[in-house]
Amino acid sequence: MPSAHPALLLASASPARRSTLRAAGVEALVHVSSVDEDAVVAAAEARYGALAAPDVVLLLARAKADDVVGALRAEEVAAGEDGAAGPAVVDLDVDVDVLVLGCDSVLELDGEVHGKPVDAAEAVERWRRMRGRTGVLHTGHWLVDARHPDDGGTGGMVGGTASTTVHFADLDDAEVEAYVATGEPLRVAGAFTIDGLGGPYVAGIEGDPSNVIGVSLPLLRELVRELGLAWHDLRHPAA
Repeated sequence: MPSAHPALLLASASPARRSTLRAAGVEALVHVSSVDEDAVVAAAEARYGALAAPDVVLLLARAKADDVVGALRAEEVAAGEDGAAGPAVVDLDVDVDVLVLGCDSVLELDGEVHGKPVDAAEAVERWRRMRGRTGVLHTGHWLVDARHPDDGGTGGMVGGTASTTVHFADLDDAEVEAYVATGEPLRVAGAFTIDGLGGPYVAGIEGDPSNVIGVSLPLLRELVRELGLAWHDLRHPAA
């Protein structure tokens, strides 16, 4: 029989998203989508014209979630184990009731959309533009009810974008180069973190801090409620 409590299946490899969910009591399963993000955005813009940053992240979040939902019964899904070096593999022939969550984040600065820098040179240039200034971090969320019908699953889909204003500290060139040399800015949207090595370089934020990390917990709670569930339905039994 399907499990009484659904699991959250994260269509993302982001360790920051996973750890943020874990800190809130939700031990997410993980299955990374195979979406070609550039191709998805290019196709949408060819049809509708230029997209605003909040629309870009919602489009990509939906594409990721849809991709994973389509693969649920054909592929294996990585299930994280607290404290394990890497995810364990679970065959979905076993009943696993899931809500699938796709997320995508970008930084908007001067009306331009910035994801992960392609290399260190771009990260340095990005930070030279960002320092002492203010940007907006947008994260799109798309949640799909992929639970078994006998457990109340409807196949329903809901989505939304959360936006947080970020004030960057006025770094000097040496600080910029030292931070980029850590490699962290190359791994994250916007080339910064608030929960890692980049924390000292963010002077303040206006809005939801978890959104800057990559998943807005307050928004996700509302999306879960729209699907007819409560946040505590997703929490690990020990949380």
